[in-house]
Amino acid sequence: MKAGFMIFLAGVALFATTGQGMAAVDHSEFVKGPFTDGPSVTKACLECHDKQASDFIKTPHWRWKGPTKGHVKGLEKSNKEYGKANMLNNFCVSVQGGKNGMVHEACAKCHAGYGWTTTKFDFTDKTKIDCLVCHAQKGDYIRDNATDIDGFTDLEIAAKSVGMPTRANCGTCHFKGGGGDAVKHGELDTTLITPAKSLDVHMGSTATGGQNMSCQTCHKTKDHRISGASTMMATYDGRAFCVDCHSGKNAPHQKSKNGAILNRHIATVACQTCHIPTFARGQAVRMSWDYTNVGKNIEPEKKDGLEVFRKSEGTFTWGKDVVPTYAWYNGQIDRYMVGQKIKDPKSVVFISRPVGSVKDKHAKIYPFKVFTGKQPMDSKFKYLSIFQQYKSLWVDYNWDKALKLGAEGSGLPYSGKYQFVKTANYILDTHQVAPREDALACGECHMGAGRMDWKALGYKGDPMRIGGRFAKTARK
Repeated sequence: MKAGFMIFLAGVALFATTGQGMAAVDHSEFVKGPFTDGPSVTKACLECHDKQASDFIKTPHWRWKGPTKGHVKGLEKSNKEYGKANMLNNFCVSVQGGKNGMVHEACAKCHAGYGWTTTKFDFTDKTKIDCLVCHAQKGDYIRDNATDIDGFTDLEIAAKSVGMPTRANCGTCHFKGGGGDAVKHGELDTTLITPAKSLDVHMGSTATGGQNMSCQTCHKTKDHRISGASTMMATYDGRAFCVDCHSGKNAPHQKSKNGAILNRHIATVACQTCHIPTFARGQAVRMSWDYTNVGKNIEPEKKDGLEVFRKSEGTFTWGKDVVPTYAWYNGQIDRYMVGQKIKDPKSVVFISRPVGSVKDKHAKIYPFKVFTGKQPMDSKFKYLSIFQQYKSLWVDYNWDKALKLGAEGSGLPYSGKYQFVKTANYILDTHQVAPREDALACGECHMGAGRMDWKALGYKGDPMRIGGRFAKTARK
């Protein structure tokens, strides 16, 4: 009877409001400790939530890979699954480095599970799910690595506090991706935990006039599958669009005196382009990562309070209130895949970039953070190298050793020779939506303004003067 009642209460939790403080069942009365470790909490959760666990272990959030579903150009017909588990980037590069994938011990700190310390992890084992990382609201729940929980965490308090995920829960990984706060994304960082409306109209606090939305208000969730496709990853598990809410009776620009003109832009300009005039408005974000300086002694190590050099990782640059890079995007990306041969090592290697052009009627102009880097390439095989950073390069600064160990974990041979190449990664800006009064005005893009590089976008000149891309005079 008690179990049945608990299942009923869990069902009630689904009927929650969309705000940051979502209504959820109070578990404090029927969750009993003490708990010795994370898996013991999961065992208690499974008594009532076995179906939810069965759903979760099928998702890309659990498996760190999934189908591409046409998201990546050239993989439209591929049935292979891709994701963080088998791809690389220009941040910490890869989770595959080290014998038996031992860097999982550190990287899987952001995995919603316990014990993924090697490549031999049982993804069918529901008892390994970390329910608390997404659902605990109290108890100072923090994971030190793939297995160990921070010693200051009170597991019983954490277990009794479970509820619908908040921005702080999601931000545990998504605000701190790439190795730290404000490293990976241009518009996702810890300033969004309790932002003002001026930073983001959707997530801004009600006290400042914002809507205090949770992440899942836009990133709709069904059976623990969370919609949203990143331009950094190949995985596609649904998408979140502005028009999911802003259409029909809620269509944009209805009250604007320039509504007709603005609506004509919609066929060519993405909502984010005008409504995210700059990113990193809450705090500075990392803009580049140069691995060539690993092991050197460089001064200063900090500039304006920001870390610009770490002996174990190289040098970094930062940016605040940054004007995005604008590019055409039709919903597909060009993605560098593991083992892909680099044709010209002297040119920039694009980890990811959007597909589209002025001639592509399905493409629109979107804003991006372009993260640049310098990382190793195998000089003989001409592909980006996977190296063991954790407990290797970051400790002894030995590139040759790190590359040998990386080859053991990834299965990607190391020839014994390497060189550094420049890389770039286009990351779509979709958060930090500014209030309407701060959206871009006509003169910020047109009439000689320098924000848009019209020729780089494929126009002969400013489309306000020569005509839009659908006009016969728009291009040669």
